[in-house]
Amino acid sequence: MNKALSDLLERAQSWPESAQDELQQLARDIETELKDGLYRPTAAEARGIERGLRDSAEGKFVSAEDVETALRRLRDK
Repeated sequence: MNKALSDLLERAQSWPESAQDELQQLARDIETELKDGLYRPTAAEARGIERGLRDSAEGKFVSAEDVETALRRLRDK
C-alpha cells in the first residue's frame, strides 16, 4: 500500500460513520471492477443513463450547434 493511501485510511478513522461507509462502498466498487473488469454505474449514473435512453426513444436530441456552444463554454472555463 502506498503512503498516501495508508495516511488517508488512518485519517478516515476519525470521519463520521456515514463518510466511512461511503469510502468503503467506493473501495468495494473499485475492487469489483478490478476483479471482473466490468464497470457498474452508480445509482445516480444509472438514472442519468435511463433518462438519456428515454429521451432518445422520444426523439429528444439537442442540435449539433447547441452541443458545440456548450463545449465551447466548457473549454473557455
